[in-house]
Amino acid sequence: MDSALAGKNIVLGVTGSIACYKALDLASKLVQAGAHVETILSYGATQFVTPLAFRSLTHRSVVTDTFDADSEHSVEHVALARWADIVVIAPATVHCIAKLAGGLADDPLTTTVIATEAPLLVAPAMDANMFDHPATQENITRLRSRGVFLAGPAPGRLASGLMGIGRLVEPADLLGYIAAALGKDGDFAGRKVVVSAGGTQERSTPVRVITNHSSGRMGYAVAEAARDRGAEVVLVTAPTALPDPPLVRTIRVKSAQDMCDAVLAETPMSDALIMAAAVADYRPSVMAEQKIKKTAADEMSIDLEKTTDILATARGNFVRVGFSAESENLEANAADKVRRKELDLIVANDITEEGSGFGVDTNRVVLIDREMEVEDCHCSRNTSGPQILDRVSALLKS
Repeated sequence: MDSALAGKNIVLGVTGSIACYKALDLASKLVQAGAHVETILSYGATQFVTPLAFRSLTHRSVVTDTFDADSEHSVEHVALARWADIVVIAPATVHCIAKLAGGLADDPLTTTVIATEAPLLVAPAMDANMFDHPATQENITRLRSRGVFLAGPAPGRLASGLMGIGRLVEPADLLGYIAAALGKDGDFAGRKVVVSAGGTQERSTPVRVITNHSSGRMGYAVAEAARDRGAEVVLVTAPTALPDPPLVRTIRVKSAQDMCDAVLAETPMSDALIMAAAVADYRPSVMAEQKIKKTAADEMSIDLEKTTDILATARGNFVRVGFSAESENLEANAADKVRRKELDLIVANDITEEGSGFGVDTNRVVLIDREMEVEDCHCSRNTSGPQILDRVSALLKS
């Protein structure tokens, strides 16, 4: 498994909200990520979803009653509390949050929370007026003060038809919150990492741009992997189709100059800069004020000028990692960039090689450090992120 959740023991608590149906999707996604999931349903949750649905997805028994004689956890009700790497309550109703804030333990879920030493992540779901109520706000503040992780709630249309804050965070995003909570004390805790991603766009006219095939997936994977190891992460991204990663401060830019300005503003207090973006080397020297129409002429030309080399410009007391997409002489060209830009590490790949380059999930990269030591890695984009961070972590320690 590539996921940071692989092999983790997760207790999923589900309480009585209409958003319970999303908990089924969350359970499925957690299992697909390689996690072991035990589910506890409150009485209210059983009015919306069935234990059988969760048992079918997790392949494990579901706890609904502290005193169920047939439950494997009925005699030793703290068994799940000891087993858990993290307890996740999604959705968490206003009533559940009030009980947690008050330290009550009157059902299997709250008893597990009181008994566990594992981190607790709470994802509220409720109507807008309920979330805004002073009592709810007090209870959430109290939970935060105890170190409880809060995910959401998100704004949008609620079951009542009202618009407001109260939606359960989407299951795909909850995976990011869970991974971050599990990795908060990782080897990047207390570190700030700036990551760039995507392909910049250089405008030639009000409607046309010069760009490249970068999807941004490598940069996003690196940013999420750093977050999952405890880092404060800033992602500076050119336009992509990817959503902002949870708990990653995302700065969206368009041109190479936009990206340069954002990176230079963020790096002075950072510990590492990882430039995974495909930044344009040249841009139109003049942008036409109006759209250029097709004419009878068979040819046209656009004058180009160099863009700022971000990695060569960004200097300071931080680790600098470059990326190099090559179509020939992979190692020689990448090593030359390490020397010219005085990089600590470069990640190079041959875009002509099958299973590597743009738009694929697999990747073959070559890592070359400042000592010119070469490491060849065949991996997915999800696993290449952690491997790159392993090298960055070692550089930070040295």
